[in-house]
Amino acid sequence: MPDNLERWIDHFLHHLAVEKGLSSNTLEAYARDLQGYCALLREKRTLEVEKISPEQPLNYLKVLRSRGLSARSQARVLSVLRGFHKFLLQEQAVEENPLRRVRSPRVVPRLPSVLTPEEMEDLLQQPDPKDPLGVRDRAMLELLYAAGLRVSELVHLSVNDVNLETGYVRTKGKGSKERIVPLGKAACRALEEYLKGPRLLHPLRSSHPVLFVGRRGRGLTRQGFWKILRRYARGAGIRKRITPHIMRHSFATHLLERGADLRSVQSMLGHADIATTQVYTHLSREHLKRLHQKFHPRG
Repeated sequence: MPDNLERWIDHFLHHLAVEKGLSSNTLEAYARDLQGYCALLREKRTLEVEKISPEQPLNYLKVLRSRGLSARSQARVLSVLRGFHKFLLQEQAVEENPLRRVRSPRVVPRLPSVLTPEEMEDLLQQPDPKDPLGVRDRAMLELLYAAGLRVSELVHLSVNDVNLETGYVRTKGKGSKERIVPLGKAACRALEEYLKGPRLLHPLRSSHPVLFVGRRGRGLTRQGFWKILRRYARGAGIRKRITPHIMRHSFATHLLERGADLRSVQSMLGHADIATTQVYTHLSREHLKRLHQKFHPRG
């Protein structure tokens, strides 16, 4: 039978899933952090939330720091613990949040890696237009770059989520929040070729509403798409480490470099807080600095 502490952790995770609408990946990460916390409390014979002393969550953070956990990861764990103890307070399981006055470790903003427009063009040209899978892959790459989608959003799209007549894609992001993102001509052309070719001719098309399907008619996984992306990146001669999220970073950075306003980019990315989007302005400033150094007479 689960103890008092374990039951409250289950209640908290259920609350995050139902009330906050967090994704399964985020919930798994929260659960891992709380399981580690729970293990330390059990070592101290603390099995009831009302008996957690203010020192215990701090001791857990010290243990993580001694294991070499980065400041960024420590801040993430602290955020999870804060949320858990705040939840206990709201539910009147405890009388005080022991982390209320604890400061987060200072985290130096980490600029996301991006592809240059030239690298992106080389990547998009890699799929073979004569191969049905190449047509599909070109459509996926064009769509990912055109709309700044997360890979999880890409692989869960249905055929009905894409409207080529008006040129937009509808997707659900974190917290199941829906957003509509416009598509450019290149992405619409690639999608039309795919939908009227390999997708239309697929023998299992009618049994699966998912937009991008594999050889067996099933939807692609995130890992499956990642393998496809890495193969094409190698073919394009791109040596930097590439992930599906780099396509999203590149989408945002290239838009800002060409004059798009921050609020519009925030809306297309589906960021709840504009501060999350502002990281891309640093990249754009670097672009402007390079242009100034290259072309200004006294650069």
